[in-house]
Amino acid sequence: MDVGAKKVELEVECEEKTAWASGAGERLHIQDWERRSWRHLDTMQFETRINAMVPRVKYPDGHTETVKVPWAEVRSRWTELFECLAIEVLLAARSVSQACELLRIDWSSAQRIMEKAVERGLCRRSHEGITRVGLDEKSFGRGQDYISILSDLDASRVLEVTLGNDTESGRRLWQSIPQEQREQVEAAAMDMSAGFAAATRFEAPGAAIVYDKYHVSAKLNEALNAVRKKEHRQLSEQGDERLKGSRQLWLYDPVNLDDARQQSFAELAAENLKTSRAWMHKENFREFWAQQSRWQGEGYFKRWYGGAIRSRLLPIKKVAKSLKEHLDGLLAYFGHRITNAATEALNGRIAAIKTNARGFRSFEHYRTRILFFLGKLDMRTAVVQA
Repeated sequence: MDVGAKKVELEVECEEKTAWASGAGERLHIQDWERRSWRHLDTMQFETRINAMVPRVKYPDGHTETVKVPWAEVRSRWTELFECLAIEVLLAARSVSQACELLRIDWSSAQRIMEKAVERGLCRRSHEGITRVGLDEKSFGRGQDYISILSDLDASRVLEVTLGNDTESGRRLWQSIPQEQREQVEAAAMDMSAGFAAATRFEAPGAAIVYDKYHVSAKLNEALNAVRKKEHRQLSEQGDERLKGSRQLWLYDPVNLDDARQQSFAELAAENLKTSRAWMHKENFREFWAQQSRWQGEGYFKRWYGGAIRSRLLPIKKVAKSLKEHLDGLLAYFGHRITNAATEALNGRIAAIKTNARGFRSFEHYRTRILFFLGKLDMRTAVVQA
């Protein structure tokens, strides 16, 4: 015991005449000894370490291996009990740096503990019951760097994360699910990018492709905003500033505005503006999702599409044509009624992970954090699990 340093060290020795045997029962020769040290749970606020000389044994085929000790996993620097405590603290803390401070470990140690925990969790994870999934992309680094995420929509958990957002990325996501379980997946929600759809058709041909209504809404919002910006420039040149500062009014749901802003927006929307007409087409599409059946949805879309095409609003017409090209995926919604809402909620938490870490240089570190915090994995060590 070192009272000044507040440390306790325990020396563990093998009993005399201890022998080691292979799985086949053959006695193994001790090649040499290696001194090892493991961080253990604190003793009365004293940092506690277990030290031991561990034998390295030689197998009949000639390879050597360090003997596994009862209190820690192979090649670990922590006891299994300490790792379980560290996992609980990391999950509960506001940030990894705060957890490191509480556990009195450095960042690299915390990262290694999380990596081992995720590895254990992925080995134990059951894929049974996965029937509805979501595929989505999220920015990773600067520029056009993206990651792709596969989530279990019913369990609200991340199943896998891979680098990129193309067809190959989508295929890697699907391949993380065993083939027999992929055949049980009924539907997959995604945006209208060709990559995820192609990957799904190749790796899970039995899963229905359902285009996510929130991505459709985002495209309509982009078209509306394009109309607004162009019209605002044209009106400003004539000294008309009616659309100045109105961007959020057109994009928000009117029910989320306070009474005063609702009144001013209603007056603005009633004016004969191109932006008003674009907003009307965007709002009218909301009713598409409220239809009761596929054939009703198809009929409503035809009527909406006819009005959008005749609108003479180029951005709205462009989105309308894109939606018509993806109509099967839109109508698939009425058979499964799924969206990527759960995935978007996970994306918000992923953004918080990235912010707390102040960004990531390594994709593998990013993936580990996402699966550690959002994978709902059983990451306990064997001694605690038992």
